[in-house]
Amino acid sequence: MAPLHELVGNVHMHTPYSDGEASHADIAHAARAAGLDFVIVTDHNVLVKGVEGYYGDDESGHVLLLTGEEVHDRTRLPQCNHMLIFGASRELTACANDPQQLIDAAEKAGGLSFLAHPHDQPLTAFKEPAIPWLDLHVQRFTGLEIWNYMSAFKGILNRSTRVQQVRAAFRPEDFMVGPPPETLALWDDLLGKGRRVVGIGGSDAHGTTFRVGPLEHVVFPYDYLFSGVNLHVLAPQPLSGDAQTDAAMIYRALRAGNAFIGYDLLGSTRGFRFSATGQSNSTIMGGSIRLGPGVTLQALAYERSHFKLVRHGQVVAEATGRENLTHTATRSGAYRVEVWREYRGQERAWILSNPIYVEDSAYTAR
Repeated sequence: MAPLHELVGNVHMHTPYSDGEASHADIAHAARAAGLDFVIVTDHNVLVKGVEGYYGDDESGHVLLLTGEEVHDRTRLPQCNHMLIFGASRELTACANDPQQLIDAAEKAGGLSFLAHPHDQPLTAFKEPAIPWLDLHVQRFTGLEIWNYMSAFKGILNRSTRVQQVRAAFRPEDFMVGPPPETLALWDDLLGKGRRVVGIGGSDAHGTTFRVGPLEHVVFPYDYLFSGVNLHVLAPQPLSGDAQTDAAMIYRALRAGNAFIGYDLLGSTRGFRFSATGQSNSTIMGGSIRLGPGVTLQALAYERSHFKLVRHGQVVAEATGRENLTHTATRSGAYRVEVWREYRGQERAWILSNPIYVEDSAYTAR
C-alpha cells in the first residue's frame, strides 16, 4: 500500500455572506493558528467566488481555503433539509425546493452532497427551531454530517439546567461527549443496506455571541472550533501549493471516504489509520475488499484508548487500554471504527472512521 498523506481540515462554517461573523481572510488566519491544512466555507444559499486559494506566508504557514455552500429551501418553515455541497462548479440554490433534484444537480456539477445535521433539535429556551433532515427517501447523496459540533451543543443545552447552560457556554468541552447516537444509528442502517455513505464532521462555526441573561460571550470562536471536530483526509500526495490541483485531490479523497473524524481537542488524532488486508490485496477506510480467508481489519492510534469495531450498528470487536485493534472478518458488511478516550473524568468520542466494505455475493456496497 502506497504511503498516504494526512491533511487536516475543518468544514461547514459561515461568513457575513450569510450568518457568520468572520471574513474569509479572518477564517484563514484562525485556521492557520489552529494548524489546519484546509477549510471549506459553506455560506447559506450562496457560492462565494473569488476567495478560494492559499492564505498565509512562509513564516506563519499556509492554509487552503475552499468554498462550498449550505443549501436549503428558504420558503419552507421551519427550513429543514440543509445540504452541504462541496466542489460544485455552479450555484445550486435554484434546486433547493426539491432535495433529490438538488442531489442530482450537485453530482452533475461535479460536487459532493452531504445531509447536514440530520438530527438537529429545537432550542426552545432560545426560540430556535429544529432544522433536521426529514426527507430520508433521497438517493445518491455522498454522505452524512455525522458530527456537527454546534448542533450537538444544542442537544447539550436541551438536557441542561440554566446553571449548566451558563457553565457550558464558558466550558463547552466539559459537556461535549460525541455525535448524536441517532445519527450514528442512521449511518449504520444505510451502510447495512449496502449504501456507500461517507461520514464527515464539521464545526458549523458562526462566531455568534451567546447570551444567557446579562452575560454575553462568544462561546465558539472560530479558532476554538478549529481545534475541535476536524476532518482528516488521507491523500495520495502532499499538498502541492496549487489551489485547484489540491482542491481536486481533497474532494476525490472525500468522495471515496478516505477520511476520518477526529475530536482533536482531546488530543491530536493525527496518525490514526484503519485498513484491511487480504491474501492478495489491501485497502483503507472508504475502500472495498473481498471476503475470504484471512481478511484482517486493523485500527491504529498513538494513544492507549478504547477501540470499538462496529458492523451495522453492532460492536463486533473491542479493545481497552490499547493502541490498536485487530479483527479477522468472517462476515461481509460495512465495518467502521470508533475510538473513545477519557477526558476530564468521562469517556468521549475521539475518532470516528469511515467504513471499510467487506463484500461477497450477499453484500455489495453501492
